[in-house]
Amino acid sequence: MNFIDLFAGAGGLSEGFIRAGFKPMAHVESDKAACFTLNTRLAYHFLKENNKIERYIDYLKGNISRSDLYSIIPEHLLSTVINKSIGSDNKIIFSEIDRLAGNKKIDLIIGGPPCQAYSLVGRARDENSMQDDKRNYLYIQYNLFLKKYNPKIFIFENVPGLLSANNGHYFSNMKNLFRESGYNTVPFLLEANNFGVLQNRKRILIIGYKKELNISLPDFENFKTEISPSKVISIFSDLPKLQAGEGIDKYTTYTGKVNSWLKASYIRNSINIITQHVARPNTLQDKEIYHIVVEKWNTKGERLNYNDLPESLKTHKNRHSFFDRFKVVASDLPYSHTVVAHISKDGHYYIHPDIEQNRSITVREVARLQTFPDDFYFEGAKEGRNRTDAFKQIGNAVPPLMAQAIAKSLKTIL
Repeated sequence: MNFIDLFAGAGGLSEGFIRAGFKPMAHVESDKAACFTLNTRLAYHFLKENNKIERYIDYLKGNISRSDLYSIIPEHLLSTVINKSIGSDNKIIFSEIDRLAGNKKIDLIIGGPPCQAYSLVGRARDENSMQDDKRNYLYIQYNLFLKKYNPKIFIFENVPGLLSANNGHYFSNMKNLFRESGYNTVPFLLEANNFGVLQNRKRILIIGYKKELNISLPDFENFKTEISPSKVISIFSDLPKLQAGEGIDKYTTYTGKVNSWLKASYIRNSINIITQHVARPNTLQDKEIYHIVVEKWNTKGERLNYNDLPESLKTHKNRHSFFDRFKVVASDLPYSHTVVAHISKDGHYYIHPDIEQNRSITVREVARLQTFPDDFYFEGAKEGRNRTDAFKQIGNAVPPLMAQAIAKSLKTIL
């Protein structure tokens, strides 16, 4: 069954559907760095399927460049990643998808527009509550793809704030628009930890299906994973210990054994190579605060209130909100707090739980919180300069483990 991924980002949603046996006909994404990530992942799948995975391993080891990797991948495959903006470039995008699909039917459309316009935090920070943001209306563009390609089912993913944005008018208009295009819709409020993801991540999933299809959707809101419960320590247990500013982008190896969660979540596999396990450099002041944050949690099980810091460590003028701007990823809990794209700005909200390492977490550790496998490499717009781009892509992504469970259920129905 063939699908199109709109607003594809790094491809977390797509990764889950590929694992479940769906075939991507096109990924549409406006961010250049994310498009390189998508192409690199397509290269992985192609080389694995054609028993040439050693060439991908060469890339993860840094033996060949990105352009060298792409040179051994069929051009028609790389061209399925369309680096265009939905809305302004629709005519070009339609033409490219038509060329790629040929006579093949598009069975499924997946994706979700940027969520900042709907998020509660975004609305709180904007003086107009994001009402003037054009991203509020990208669902209208999404609907144009439904009308043109007429898939059996579509998946529209976003933040829970979508339901309340503009007093619910956007969501109401969205449902009416999809209904006019021939789709019944069912919204689900998903908890990522129900799918085995070790993260407190709530998302809205709108599933639309053609009115003539006589189907009954699973109760994704009460989904229970078959993966045995674990704690956040499982994410860190086998990785090399680092100090702030240390680490290697390509490549290093594991220092611990694979645990059951890493195996069941597809994070550890036959490629025993770690990439992008590099810690941000931190100032002496940052590290002093980090030490206080971790010690407070480890000894008392308490989060730090910013106002409780010694005066010498307080540099923010805002003392009336965001009291938890420094936060440890607690290893003894069943899931962490939510990964967001702001991690690309600083790591203060994602401090490593090991007080001896005294740093914020790495790209690889954040990727694991989102259940991206260790063989998944996040690209930058420029090769070799990828940390900020990688953090942003991971923070905006759908956890592949959750996407896979949804895809498997829908495949059974179809």
